[in-house]
Amino acid sequence: MDEVAAAIADPVRREILVMLRDQRLPAGEIADRFVISRPAVSRHLRVLRESGLVRDTLVGRQRFYELDASRFADLIEWLDQFARATGWERRLDALETEVYRTRRERRRRDTAEQRQEKTA
Repeated sequence: MDEVAAAIADPVRREILVMLRDQRLPAGEIADRFVISRPAVSRHLRVLRESGLVRDTLVGRQRFYELDASRFADLIEWLDQFARATGWERRLDALETEVYRTRRERRRRDTAEQRQEKTA
């Protein structure tokens, strides 16, 4: 987890991860999207690779990078302890509670009506 947290601490590396979220990209294309030098981007890619957040594949003369999001699991689990339910989550929880309460009351009413029909 510490290795992943350290790897995502840098804004350039976070931007690279966002780029790789939906597609694999060649190193050159990643580097072209930054104003920093290619060797600097290469160092960032190495940190991401060593942390296990990205995998690289050599295809001909190009090195392609792709995200390995499974490495975020431990960090997400740890960070989750600090997350509080948002306003929407609380509202949805309240709605769910109300739906269950309404269903329960409806079942009770239906059961009571069925009993009355049987005795009538």
